[in-house]
Amino acid sequence: MLNKPLATKTSVKGGRSPTAGILPGKSFPLGATVYPDGVNFCIFSRAETLELLLFDRPEAPKPSRVIVLDPKIHCSCYYWHVFIQGIKSGQVYAYRAYGEYAPEKGLWFDNTKVLLDPYAKAIAGEKIYNRQAASEPGDNCAQALRGVVVDTSDYDWEGDRLPRTPYATSIIYELHVGGFTSHPNSGVSESKRGTFAGLIEKIPYLQQLGITAVELLPIHFFDVNDAPMEQKNYWGYSTIGFFAPHNDYSSRADPLGTLDEFRDLVKALHQAGIEVILDVVFNHTAEGNHQGPTISFRGLDNQTYYILSEDQTDYHNYSGCGNSLKANHPVVSRFIIDCLRYWVTQMHVDGFRFDLASVLARDTAGASLWHTSIITANVLWAIESDPVLAKTKLIAEAWDAAGLYGVGRFVDLGDWFTEWNGPFRDDVRRFVKGDSGMIKPLAARILASPDMYPRSDTDINRSINFITCHDGFTLNDLVSYNQKHNQANGENNRDGGNDNHSWNCGVEGATEDPEIEKLRLKQIKNFFTVLLMSQGTPMILMGDEVRRTQQGNNNTYCQNNELSWFDWSNLESNGDLFRFVKNAIALIQGLSVFRLEHALSNTKGIHPYLVWHGIKLNQPDWSEDSRYLAFTLAHPQFGEYLHVMFNAYWESLTYELPRLSQGHNWYRIIDTSLVTPDDFWELATAPLVKDWQYQVEARTSVVLIAK
Repeated sequence: MLNKPLATKTSVKGGRSPTAGILPGKSFPLGATVYPDGVNFCIFSRAETLELLLFDRPEAPKPSRVIVLDPKIHCSCYYWHVFIQGIKSGQVYAYRAYGEYAPEKGLWFDNTKVLLDPYAKAIAGEKIYNRQAASEPGDNCAQALRGVVVDTSDYDWEGDRLPRTPYATSIIYELHVGGFTSHPNSGVSESKRGTFAGLIEKIPYLQQLGITAVELLPIHFFDVNDAPMEQKNYWGYSTIGFFAPHNDYSSRADPLGTLDEFRDLVKALHQAGIEVILDVVFNHTAEGNHQGPTISFRGLDNQTYYILSEDQTDYHNYSGCGNSLKANHPVVSRFIIDCLRYWVTQMHVDGFRFDLASVLARDTAGASLWHTSIITANVLWAIESDPVLAKTKLIAEAWDAAGLYGVGRFVDLGDWFTEWNGPFRDDVRRFVKGDSGMIKPLAARILASPDMYPRSDTDINRSINFITCHDGFTLNDLVSYNQKHNQANGENNRDGGNDNHSWNCGVEGATEDPEIEKLRLKQIKNFFTVLLMSQGTPMILMGDEVRRTQQGNNNTYCQNNELSWFDWSNLESNGDLFRFVKNAIALIQGLSVFRLEHALSNTKGIHPYLVWHGIKLNQPDWSEDSRYLAFTLAHPQFGEYLHVMFNAYWESLTYELPRLSQGHNWYRIIDTSLVTPDDFWELATAPLVKDWQYQVEARTSVVLIAK
């Protein structure tokens, strides 16, 4: 079916000429750009023609003005452009696309659907938006999202300076903007709970903990209705507007207020010395599969934006969410780069974490690019080498939902991408749990995974080490549940990962048994100790430092409620753990040996080194049955000497301690078997170790320091 615009579509209120104030416009920049005398609109589409719709109000059911774009005047090589005199920032707009509607051929030009500009920097209409109306036949104008024209220069950054914290001194904290302050006990005023403004009020907490960067779960405008069975999308991995912040995270009533509130947050975090890393989702969009809604990309140019099946009727689903962006099409690649540049230059963010980044390593047909020479010409290389993005933090989730596993490849690509180290998570979980055969893998993870990142010319901190993240158990639940408990999601517990490498310490779920609770707390401290004593960049999940629980749910993507929120009463009930984590972070931030950028030596000398031990000095037990490991970590130049002992065995073990030069002794900093305050001592007051051996209790971590 071929959809064509009608001449009667061109209309203007007030009796003005339909063409008054309409000029050809320019094909660059894309989106809506404000000039002193009007606004230039530009959008990419291979439609037959487009209509630009102008609305008087964000939620107006019909446009007040419709401008039909003439292909001979307003189109340059599929870039449609028009300049409208007399309008300014705050103008609400959208598009309709006319062309062949033939889904069986991959063509979805449907003039009954109102389309959002992919470059819209603010979005309106979320209160009237209806996902179902965008999915079914019929005109959805009264229920469609719209863009808002933004003058990005109209904000006072007050001399904002990016912290530029090196990875070597970074502590990353993954948090959900809404969930961090939504709980009634957050101490944030009701109007600001779950918002950017609410997060600003909690910056002192992040500073107290020692956080240098927050990694925000998606704050791009997303479809909250993209969830099954009347659930709501909570995590935000369902992007609609890649240039626009999510309105639900603003305490202000208008979309331009959302923009300002996000910039206020960035500015406030920078003033506190904290970087802002955005979790970005360039692997798919909220439009889903062929049964999903037509919101933007599908209606503008389905074949350009998505990797379609061979017969063009459906979508390759490498994301697990219904579709996959065709990231290596020149138009889409440019869109991604433009988006990243915008958030860096105009919104002052410090970096990005790329969700399911291996989708970006697939060609326009979906095949892997990792084994071809063309990898240096794809969007990943464009990101890696872009001068605007230089010095920003680029973090890859180095796999996708269809099995393209790229751990090690992003780091090898160039000099700036880092990676979420998935094997660190799995191997450390298995070691602390007490699995066999984990000593060699643990040693590699402690050394920033040289088995996966063998380059000797690169920063060892490009390994982002983590035990937990939003996707999976919290740290409390990792030691409290053997199986996932996702019934609340309404999918009969089929969703969420099954390989959690968790152990409930004897009872499934919450318990009042004091011995089990003592063991769980010790295991949590063990996890933090391994994480912070390892080379690489540590990342902590929101609330793990105070035992936040999701009651065994390891996939809370649709749980926007107290199950997912940060419960601030935990700060009081688990203050001993908070103290432990805060002090352990301060310890590593104060030592040069944890700020290295190059691999440690494996022999004693004048350079920083690490020497492996077992219970006997210089005799590590690498056997399958071994569950213990010790190492001496030293930076002779600064007189720093630590001895670290891990015992994942279920009985206590006695470890030999290295001899020190005359006048120096070992002092106990950490012993996770002890209760607060004896579990952590600051160096100035740390107790002396009087012997040259140390009994490490069952399932315990110990850190000694020489002075």
